[in-house]
Amino acid sequence: MFGAERTNRNYMAVYLVTWDLNREKPNYAEARKQFIAHLERYDNTKDSGLDSVRFVSTNWTANQISEDLRAKQDSNDTLFVTKLVSGNHQGWMNKTTWEWINARL
Repeated sequence: MFGAERTNRNYMAVYLVTWDLNREKPNYAEARKQFIAHLERYDNTKDSGLDSVRFVSTNWTANQISEDLRAKQDSNDTLFVTKLVSGNHQGWMNKTTWEWINARL
């Protein structure tokens, strides 16, 4: 998933991944750390102004990414994964975030 499969850029896509882990759980800090470590296996970037958002580049589908990341969440947590479309996205973020996204679309 994270090695040779990702070398064929013809099949790559960029996804926006956003989540919310239940802060009331007693092990919130550790759960967040484990979730982020799991997410870091993907080619990804983050913008400093968006705390629980990552942009992920992979040849997986949104459903596959969601299923993979849900393995590190519990029933009180939320997750949203959506594919970005070239020329059909906009926002106000750091220049380096935009460069990362646009280089992969």
